[in-house]
Amino acid sequence: MSHSSGGERASNDGCNDRYDALRRLAFDLGIRWSGANEDIWMRLNPDVWQMTHNPCLVLNAVSREKIDEHLADDTFAVQLQRIIDQHQKHLAAPTWFTTLPDASAIGQIAYFSMEYMLSESLPLYSGGLGNVAGDQLKAASDLGVPVIAVGMLWQHGYFRQEIDSAGRQHALFPVNDTAQMPIEPLLRPDGSLLRLAIDLPGLTVWLRGWQVRIGRSRLLLLDSNDPINPVPVRLITEQLYGGDAEMRLRQEIVLGIGGWRLLEAAGHHPRICHLNDGHAAFVALERARNYMCVHSVDFQVALTATRAGNLFTTHTPVSEGFDCFEPALIGKYLRRYIEQELEQPLQNIISMGQAPGGAADSAFNTAWFALRCSGAVNAVSQLHAQTSRRLFQPLFPRVPTDEVPIGHIVNGIHIPTWMSTDVQERWQSTRGEQHPWSVSIPADIGRLLGEVDDGLLWQLRQQARAVLVAFVRQQLARSEAVRGESLSVIECAGAGLHPEVLTLGFARRFAPYKRPNLLLADPDRLLRLLNHPARPVQLLIAGKAHPANQVGQEMIRQWHQFIRRPEARGRVAFIEDYDMRIARHLVQGVDVWINTPRRPWEACGTSGMKVLANGGLNLSQLDGWWAQAYAADLGWALGDAQEHSAEHDTADAEQLYLLLEKQVIPAFYDRGGDGRPAGWIKRMRASMGTLVAQYSADRTVREYVEHYYAPMARAYVARAGHDCALARNLVARYADLVKHWPGLSIDDPVFAQGEAGYDIRVMVKLGGVDASLIQVQVYRSAQSSEPWKTWNLTPVAGPGSASAVCYTGAIAEAYPVDFYTVRIVLKREAEMDACVAVPWILWQK
Repeated sequence: MSHSSGGERASNDGCNDRYDALRRLAFDLGIRWSGANEDIWMRLNPDVWQMTHNPCLVLNAVSREKIDEHLADDTFAVQLQRIIDQHQKHLAAPTWFTTLPDASAIGQIAYFSMEYMLSESLPLYSGGLGNVAGDQLKAASDLGVPVIAVGMLWQHGYFRQEIDSAGRQHALFPVNDTAQMPIEPLLRPDGSLLRLAIDLPGLTVWLRGWQVRIGRSRLLLLDSNDPINPVPVRLITEQLYGGDAEMRLRQEIVLGIGGWRLLEAAGHHPRICHLNDGHAAFVALERARNYMCVHSVDFQVALTATRAGNLFTTHTPVSEGFDCFEPALIGKYLRRYIEQELEQPLQNIISMGQAPGGAADSAFNTAWFALRCSGAVNAVSQLHAQTSRRLFQPLFPRVPTDEVPIGHIVNGIHIPTWMSTDVQERWQSTRGEQHPWSVSIPADIGRLLGEVDDGLLWQLRQQARAVLVAFVRQQLARSEAVRGESLSVIECAGAGLHPEVLTLGFARRFAPYKRPNLLLADPDRLLRLLNHPARPVQLLIAGKAHPANQVGQEMIRQWHQFIRRPEARGRVAFIEDYDMRIARHLVQGVDVWINTPRRPWEACGTSGMKVLANGGLNLSQLDGWWAQAYAADLGWALGDAQEHSAEHDTADAEQLYLLLEKQVIPAFYDRGGDGRPAGWIKRMRASMGTLVAQYSADRTVREYVEHYYAPMARAYVARAGHDCALARNLVARYADLVKHWPGLSIDDPVFAQGEAGYDIRVMVKLGGVDASLIQVQVYRSAQSSEPWKTWNLTPVAGPGSASAVCYTGAIAEAYPVDFYTVRIVLKREAEMDACVAVPWILWQK
């Protein structure tokens, strides 16, 4: 009897262990579930799995008794153990990051974002910003970069879309049920739920902590929906980008201040803090406050030390996109925090979000504040960097736009997330890989593509289009059923779509600057294009308009009216409720991805990158990433690479029609004797071979590590070391600069004609400024034939005193003297600190 009981306990313990392992797999968003490893979920509940691809829902839809039956089955157990072993081997394998010589010096990176697009099972995103955050978090896991991310657990997330029979958009807000999502409560060492507090005027806000596993990475989430909080406070984390300015400010306080406290409470002490846009700007204050307490220094020293480890990534291409708050509102919520905990006058902090010399009651700009609290700032494409320098120019009133200190790292996409399983399996077989955890595209992708013949490439494209058409028909039928249409209407939904027809995709947020209706500029011409008897085209559209954007909603209604025309039926489909699942099917199946923003309003754009690995081609405005990626053999370009007003839309629409009529459509239907379009396939090869690796999130994250995280971590450690000696010294030096800068002056410079240009002599009166902190230069603004240019002058011994220094130099060009300016700049060793302290540049014509 006792032997039997022991056997039962051993059996139960074995099932419990396997169940725990199964649950860990279900909760790990770093795993790509595909035909190679999804059988365990299919066996548990095929209906739920096929509809959702959400392992958590599968576990919840099956009784524990039935799960235990499967776990006791030898075949199931062996299959489960194989997946567990593969996953553990993957996580334990050496990574790119571990090969870096200074990996340990970088330490941990905290990544703050208001939204994350990781999985359709975790709807905590709106669009592009969340896409970037989610893809970079997955890439960090693949590369072994020690990122700990922080975000918000939204009760509703972003709105869900329903289109009624008249084409009107309705915003729906289903509740995010935490029991059905791959998240777990964040616990303290004693097993209790991690809760923390933020004091707002007259009340304490209690926040709960949650965590999401993404392979080697973790995402920590904040939740104000604690029953101990008053109802309005519980609703702070109700809706992404919802509510008025006051609610948005509450959300940003929770993300920034609460987010850093969550990190500390969970035992994380990162050296780098990466702000993904300005929503998390207040984290810089809490990081400095925490540093004040730990190191017993004042706020200025704390901010100077921590600023070196703060990176701010701006995603906004227009000034209207920056979050701005009235100073009175900042004072209402943060006065006590600023005056008592930071020991700073309220206006000192508010002024960090205002333009230099601006009115005290001007709006507090969170992006400007984030810049002033960061050691470096980057945009997300080359063109966006140029745009951003213009947007942030007011903070640098004496600096030429080209020298505003904003760099750029181009966004990229997480290839395993967006690549179709057919293509992924082809890559794995080509490279001899057996596991489905990740797909890193090699640098020699062009060579590998050369080993794949045209027949296979075209077969993959044909299969992907057929899968997409089947999916769209299913989605359209479901939408008709939800609207209460008849069975005959439901059965005919999408029946006209054909798997052999050239398929164009357009999916964007419906906003005027994205010009989603550019193709509707001439509806009759579009109909002729779609219904060509020998070369037909079908168009798939998706996208949401913000609930407050009536213009965007009207654009959706216009497409709905067009689709209802008899000539358009079966040729155009609008897929409602655009989300990650729909996006993935579209980018995997369309032949051409169309993007039509008004330049330069596309900061980067990543949707067009997602079609690359799937063999799709781009037809896009020369904006964002496409402005630097485009070449004639890779896709098609819209526009003339210049900025225009809305009046130019007619010309762009004409160009779009001509590109489709004269180039895109003929290339697709120009078939050889084998039935394949050789020219089209050649363009696919060029696009994939040139662009896939270049626009991957792997490349993006590596560049962040090399260009920002590593040097910034070194700078932070240097400032924090030796009892913050360097930070203290910098504060004193810049205080002295502020005091003496007005006394700095330049005597009339002497430009003497030389053999090849000019010999220059300048006397500088220091006015008490330390000469070791400044650099005297000659500056020439950009000319038609050459970019702007600077030459450094050298201090020389000679006439003068301790209060004046002579500088000399030569330039080897001979534009008229009026083209040149003498200027004094601060040395660049700590330029972001400098820009906070002084105007940075002193000019003398």
